[in-house]
Amino acid sequence: MSALRGALRDLPDTVFADLLESEDAYLLVIDLPGVTAETVDVTVEDRRIRIEARREKDVPPEFRYVTEDRSLFLDADLPLPRDAASEGGSASVDRGVLELRVPKRGEGTATNIEIDDADDE
Repeated sequence: MSALRGALRDLPDTVFADLLESEDAYLLVIDLPGVTAETVDVTVEDRRIRIEARREKDVPPEFRYVTEDRSLFLDADLPLPRDAASEGGSASVDRGVLELRVPKRGEGTATNIEIDDADDE
């Protein structure tokens, strides 16, 4: 998970992100003001999360930019934690906040194996 934490620190200063962990999943929360479900794409491939987002800016016709510091695009490529599953994730956007839930891989369930006594046969 340290690689993911490091990658989050490398995001632009204008992007705020939280990483949460439970017993069975990771939750990545990223503030992306102006982004909607139609303007963000999230893919998981080769143990990496790729987030591409763009925001629309409505500028009233009587105004012009004096300074423009709010980026229109986010293109992030983040590593999955080692125990995260590549499948089964989900995402939602609400008021410009992207929540990406990535399940952890199961560690396998314990199975009892009966041992036959060879002397009884």
